[in-house]
Amino acid sequence: MSPDVWTIGGESHRIIEGIPPLHPRARDWESNRLGAEEATDRMVSVVRRRFHASMRDRDGRRPPPRAGRLRLLEKTPRNALRVPFLRTVFPKATFIYLYRRPEETMSSMLEGWRSGRYVSYRRLPGWTGPSWSFLLVPKWRSLPRDHLGRTVAHQWATATSVLLDDLEAVPSEQKCTVRYDDLVADPAAVVSAVCDVLGLRWDRPIVGPLRESATTLTPPEPDKWRRNAVELEPMLEMTADVAAAAMSAAPRVVR
Repeated sequence: MSPDVWTIGGESHRIIEGIPPLHPRARDWESNRLGAEEATDRMVSVVRRRFHASMRDRDGRRPPPRAGRLRLLEKTPRNALRVPFLRTVFPKATFIYLYRRPEETMSSMLEGWRSGRYVSYRRLPGWTGPSWSFLLVPKWRSLPRDHLGRTVAHQWATATSVLLDDLEAVPSEQKCTVRYDDLVADPAAVVSAVCDVLGLRWDRPIVGPLRESATTLTPPEPDKWRRNAVELEPMLEMTADVAAAAMSAAPRVVR
């Protein structure tokens, strides 16, 4: 990790949804979507304060008193639905779109649902299927309760469509793209390129492959998604237009 960035050490669910007006129950469980209209002056102040209280550097240290401006690195999938809100809270933020092939993403989501390890809302009002996992996307109430393939396809396609639309409004100098397969194949080159784009130092070389995430269910391997091919291939046909748009938005270089 760069010496120039700070993190909260995990995903930001408790920071954002711990504020009652920003929890989906405040909007009748419509979704995790947050727009600029939710970013009132008071909410901006509260969110910034909550993030700052949790920030740590790469060695786990808190910011010193009167540290001035700090660079926060944040990665939470639900925030794909909150770009307009986050742009208002952090107007100088740069958004990094990490593209992963839809079949791989949907397959991982499918296995995540089945594992029960990634439950977001254990008792989602109006939902009689398994405990809701991952993002709560718009129009989730229209989904069948017994077809996980349809559910993850809807989650992926809806979140991706919303994200791509929102990123269109972000100035080019405040966004860049990275492909997941490039990051896995050559992490040192990709991280170096991202640091150049963001103006960050990187003083701890990456040696060998990236370590698995703490949330990894099974180790990565080529074409792992084909374990779920029978269930997912019809979903890939249904989401082909969104998949094409996502690939178009993510060239094979960092920019």
